[in-house]
Amino acid sequence: MKSRPALVLSALLLSAAPLPAVAQEASSWRTVPAERLLVVETSKGRVLVELFPDVAPAHVERVTTLADQGFYDGHTFHRVIEGFMAQTGDPMGTGGGGSELADVSAELNFRRGRDSGFVTVEGSGPGLRGIMRGLSVVTQPDSQMMVTADFKVGAQGVFCPGVVGMARAGSLDSANSQFFFMTGREDALNGIYTPFGRIVDGLDVVTTLKSGPESDNGRVGADPDTLVRVRLATALPERERPTVQVLRDGSPEAAEIIAETRAARGSNFNICDVQLPSRVQ
Repeated sequence: MKSRPALVLSALLLSAAPLPAVAQEASSWRTVPAERLLVVETSKGRVLVELFPDVAPAHVERVTTLADQGFYDGHTFHRVIEGFMAQTGDPMGTGGGGSELADVSAELNFRRGRDSGFVTVEGSGPGLRGIMRGLSVVTQPDSQMMVTADFKVGAQGVFCPGVVGMARAGSLDSANSQFFFMTGREDALNGIYTPFGRIVDGLDVVTTLKSGPESDNGRVGADPDTLVRVRLATALPERERPTVQVLRDGSPEAAEIIAETRAARGSNFNICDVQLPSRVQ
């Protein structure tokens, strides 16, 4: 991502009787599989990312391949804009570098089925907004699945705080190694950059990274923070693998969080306001 684009505006659980408290609590949380958990150690602390291969398979494959090669270790956060994003993954530290691998084509849209776990939060008709394993998405309704050949509908990730996206040059198909952590909402990125993950722990770490002046496009300059080690959890010794559980989108607790957030935000409520909690062991 070379420069910041101008900002544009762009479940009920049916049961004959309630579950016992212990069983209900257990069913409200899901464990992120180790093969979809990226462990990012930075100079400011650890960031854990849940990857979404069903949303952007080629981008997930690229980042995990480079991570397990040790490619990212030592790279700087060369571009950080407070309240927007923190970008890294360039061996040159200038925003102009990449890996020796071929560029990756954009994956701006994906297909989701009924098993995606999508929960509607806003809207009706073709532009439903909701959450899918914590990722904010805009999508067609499930009812449209009956008229599609693959029984799926189109969907697109939304750039909210915590989303991890792939940086690129001017061409949509020029992503390579650089990626960025979102610390704010930016509608102008939706549909033109590829989201491939979401921070499930450590967003507070990202917000402490040294930033650069927005007048200089966030270029950090001297003494930037760095990536110390980036690995897929499966590449780590078992004793070093964190276990992450995330509140299920369709759980009663998630519904309560959404309702409380909607009430607190009122007419300013937006899908990006929904941030489901996680717990790490």
